[in-house]
Amino acid sequence: MRDEVYSDMKIAMMNTIPTEIVESSEQDKKENVIAEKVAMPENVSKQEEAKTYVVDYSKYLAVLEIPKIGLKRGFYNVDSKYNNIEYNVTMVKGSSLPNVENGNLILMAHSGDAYISYFAYLYRLNVGDMAYVTYLGKRYGYQIVNIYRVEKNGVVVIQRNDSRTTLTMITCTKDDDFTQTVYIAELVE
Repeated sequence: MRDEVYSDMKIAMMNTIPTEIVESSEQDKKENVIAEKVAMPENVSKQEEAKTYVVDYSKYLAVLEIPKIGLKRGFYNVDSKYNNIEYNVTMVKGSSLPNVENGNLILMAHSGDAYISYFAYLYRLNVGDMAYVTYLGKRYGYQIVNIYRVEKNGVVVIQRNDSRTTLTMITCTKDDDFTQTVYIAELVE
């Protein structure tokens, strides 16, 4: 139990601490830098706490947000060297971006308790929950319509309605070394 609580705290901290922290300035405010304040962990000194920190999402292709689990993370284009599951939420080659009608944006990330486990809490999602992708200044809302497991063998068959614009998220199944869980969400807003 203690290890599980520690693991949850570690993941929560890693999901709120950005990989790149920049200080907000008056110039940023004037230039409308796309950024968001980030809650700092309790062990930050009072001097550091007095500073305002922001996460700059402008360097990403798009941003995935799942409010129910407190996830907000940018991801890169498939051709970027940073589009790598060892560092980020990863867009799968062959994916469509949200503005492509009947397309499928496929994202993968690790689960578990490592600092790169951006999908660690997907297991808490249910059919009906929402996920959002912000791309080119527009926010696309997706509702989860199906959750299923597949054998972990290097191949994932995506079961979706190909007449709907879809977001597919794939990660390892919690407490199971042999399967991956697939989350299918359809565009609703």
